[in-house]
Amino acid sequence: MKLNSIKPAEGSRTERKRLGRGIGSGLGKTGGRGHKGQKARSGGFTKSGFEGGQMPLQRRLPKVGFRSGVNRDTRELRLYQINASGLEIVDLESLKKAGIVPAGTRKVKLINTGSLERAVTVRGLSVTAGAAKAIDAAGGKVE
Repeated sequence: MKLNSIKPAEGSRTERKRLGRGIGSGLGKTGGRGHKGQKARSGGFTKSGFEGGQMPLQRRLPKVGFRSGVNRDTRELRLYQINASGLEIVDLESLKKAGIVPAGTRKVKLINTGSLERAVTVRGLSVTAGAAKAIDAAGGKVE
């Protein structure tokens, strides 16, 4: 085999259409563009989504939804959930081990909902002012 004898497989490479080369080619005169109109002209194109001046679909439909990137790894925790958990020291790792928050959680904020009936130590979590008062009232502490 010699480099000058290598050819592509038969039928694998088709010749390009030669437009405007006479009647016999089948693509003479208008060159496959039809008669008149914007698409028949050189440079005649429209932006994708353009509907001839009609209000385009992407603008007719209402805007919907918003998904916060912060909410993906942040959770809220209520006092009654801590009360039910039975944990003495409440931190991110212990909450994950107990299955109270998902494994991918990075931040937890304690909210004053329900009541706390025992002393707990809260470490490394955000706490609302009301929740901090409730924890102190129950004999616990926030670190």
